Amino acid sequence: MVRLLNVYSISAFAALGGTLFGFDISSMSGVLGTDQYRDYYGNPLGTRQGGITSAMAAGSLVGALSSSFLGDQLSRKVSIQLGAILWCIGASVQATSNGVPMLIVGRVIAGLCVGLTSSLVPIYQSEIAPRKIRGRVVSLQQFAITWGIMIQYFVQYGCSFLNSQAAFRLPWAIQSVPAVLLFVALFWFPRSPRWLASKDRWDEALEVLAFLRTPDGDINDPLVLAEYKEIEDQIRFERDEESNSYRELFGKKMRKRVLLGMAIQGWSQLVGINVLMYYVVYILDSAGISNTLLASSIQYIVNMVMTIPSILWTDHWGRRPALLLGALNIAFWLYLIAGLLAHYGEPNPVPDQSYTWVVMGHPAVTRCIQASSYMTVASFAVSWGPVSWMYPPEIMPLRIRAKAVSIATATNWAANFALGLAVPPLLRAIRWRIFFIFGSFNLAAFIHVWIAAPETKQRTLEEMDEIFQHGEPLWRSFTGARKTDRLDSLAKDIEMGHLKIHRSVQVEMYDDYIGSGSTGTLR
Repeated sequence: MVRLLNVYSISAFAALGGTLFGFDISSMSGVLGTDQYRDYYGNPLGTRQGGITSAMAAGSLVGALSSSFLGDQLSRKVSIQLGAILWCIGASVQATSNGVPMLIVGRVIAGLCVGLTSSLVPIYQSEIAPRKIRGRVVSLQQFAITWGIMIQYFVQYGCSFLNSQAAFRLPWAIQSVPAVLLFVALFWFPRSPRWLASKDRWDEALEVLAFLRTPDGDINDPLVLAEYKEIEDQIRFERDEESNSYRELFGKKMRKRVLLGMAIQGWSQLVGINVLMYYVVYILDSAGISNTLLASSIQYIVNMVMTIPSILWTDHWGRRPALLLGALNIAFWLYLIAGLLAHYGEPNPVPDQSYTWVVMGHPAVTRCIQASSYMTVASFAVSWGPVSWMYPPEIMPLRIRAKAVSIATATNWAANFALGLAVPPLLRAIRWRIFFIFGSFNLAAFIHVWIAAPETKQRTLEEMDEIFQHGEPLWRSFTGARKTDRLDSLAKDIEMGHLKIHRSVQVEMYDDYIGSGSTGTLR
């Protein structure tokens, strides 16, 4: 019988933090096309609407930077719970806002949560996951984001038929539901075994590893002991070096990894996906589509469905191919949208609208732009969407993981803030040229990944030092196809008695995890 509480169920519930991010995206895009929102908030256009949209990213930037300290001190789990509380406060302020300033404040507070959870949920997932399914487990974060986008959008779409302020207040209030579920569920979940080990809580670390890796919580399982020893050796090595984690972040040894994590998160925004996510209504309107709210919903369904292949197969096909092929595909579809708008479009004859360039009288072109928008989102969902969340936590060592990932995620939110603020006025000012710009960003991302990003599939988190310090060009080696598996070899040595674990740990199993009355000794 499959145990109810396992790596998949724990990671899926933790991914509710990603659902909150998804709720934010469609909570704004879903109301942009409604008369109720425009009438109450004074039809915000250009920079004014950009400020409302980007307020969430501004809060997320602060939340992401604070996640490093909170994640190390309070644990990943407790910090995520703190984020859920902040989300409920932010959602309440948005739902009761009496104008643009209060709406912005509510989005900033909610953004603090999104910054915390977007940094710490992937770390938590990667630290509890077995190496062979780590990509699949962390991909649940992106899958939850897509579900949040889709659910909230359909809530918004249904409420758009209400002829009152409830058209936007009710969906914003409903956003609190997943945060409450996340906060409560985490009480039953274990802390990260690697965080426990970093705090010298070795008995709990071994206990959690056994619970996560074996059906009956067997602390004497060779694979459990092998992983425990890798964690112990890594922490001992880090302490022997007496490194200062803050100073080390941009030291010569770690600079390459930290900058790579920042770049991956930054490129995930610059590939142009949020132009289509936040402002898809504007784009479809300018393309000549009549029912933009309904057409937008198809895009969000595509986004959710196309994340599934990444969950199933990223651990098989690897991170590098997903990023490289994803960048090329996204670039192609964005260039196609730009070319169609440039050739068949014309200045908008209607003043005071969010877009100044329209396609009229070309139904085939309109459908092609709509399809290209869907294909852009599909290409992102199967590549950069999930991989950009799983990659930074994988490549960072434990001693600086929370801090380095917080900086990487802060890069994501800084780019998100800049784009959220700049895209509305850019759509009005440079029109179709904006798609050429983002298409070119994809080509730049392709070149950078090809040169600088190594493959990390099937590797344990403790093996990343080997990948980055072997001295060869990162794109030439470590594709993930190895003749031997170090962790399996270590487990076999332990099983055969060739390797002894000298630490002696008395362990009492917690009823919450495995049952009652189980004890064991590791020698």
